[in-house]
This record gives sequence, C-alpha cells and structure tokens, in this order.
Amino acid sequence: MLNLKKIVLNPISMFIIGLLLGIISRLLDIYTQNLGNILSQMAIWILFGTLISIYSESKKKAMINIFPFCIGMLLTYYAVAMITEGVYSNITIIGWTIFAFFSPILAYFTWITKEKGIFPKIISIGIILISIFSSIILFDGYRIYDVIIDGLLIYFLFIKKIKR
Repeated sequence: MLNLKKIVLNPISMFIIGLLLGIISRLLDIYTQNLGNILSQMAIWILFGTLISIYSESKKKAMINIFPFCIGMLLTYYAVAMITEGVYSNITIIGWTIFAFFSPILAYFTWITKEKGIFPKIISIGIILISIFSSIILFDGYRIYDVIIDGLLIYFLFIKKIKR
C-alpha cells in the first residue's frame, strides 16, 4: 500500500507543490480579490509551513521538505508576475527570499512543537503570535480569514496528535 504521506512529504513533491501554489497564488492575485489576498499574506504560508514541518518524519526531513516548497513557490510566483507584467517590488522579493532561506531553521523549530515540554509550547505560541502580528503589521489588519488560519494553527499546534 502506498504511503500518501511519504509521496507528498519529500523534497521533489514539495518543490512541485510549491511551483503549483506559486502559479495559483499569482493568478488568484490577478483574477480574484479575496482569494488572492489570502494567498499573498504571510499567515497562510505559516500554516502551510507548519503542516509540512509537523507532519514530516523528523526535524531533518522537515528542513529538507520546506526549502524546496518555498523556493518553488517563489520561482513561479515571480515568474508569472513578470510574464503578466504584474506589480511587485524588489523589497518584497528580497523579503520572501530571506524567509525561504531561513525556512529550514523555522521548520526545525516547528517540528519540535509536537514534542512534550514547555519549550515546544513556547514555540507554538510564537508561531501563532507571528501569524497574528504579520497580518496586523505587514498586511494592514486582521481579517476573518486570519482568524480561521490562526484557529487552524492553534488546532494543529496544540490539539491535533501526530504519530511519529
């Protein structure tokens, strides 16, 4: 029997999924107001990164899985932006690129959130706070979809049990 988790959570699949989500995200930015807004903000990518990290089999695999996901997303997002002559800034590209290069370190700590102890809980709280504050500070306010995303983060970080 095929293990869906192993098929999806590997660097090649993560890169392909990142490529596809980059295209989808940019096209939604162009053709839809609401969905484009959701996928252009940090909170949803924090949720995706959290899920990739906590469901990876080890800290090392979390680190190895998240980087190609982020790079794939960035490559196609900005490639589509250039092709469609979309508006984007060099500062935004640099910011997201820095985020992508630090994503393995973030994945390492995110993987730890499903362990026992106070340190994993502190990390979990930090992830949620960063998600909330990024919406407020970087993206001009906290919206209903941010509440939903952060509710999902709380569920996956504090409630959902992960078999390891």
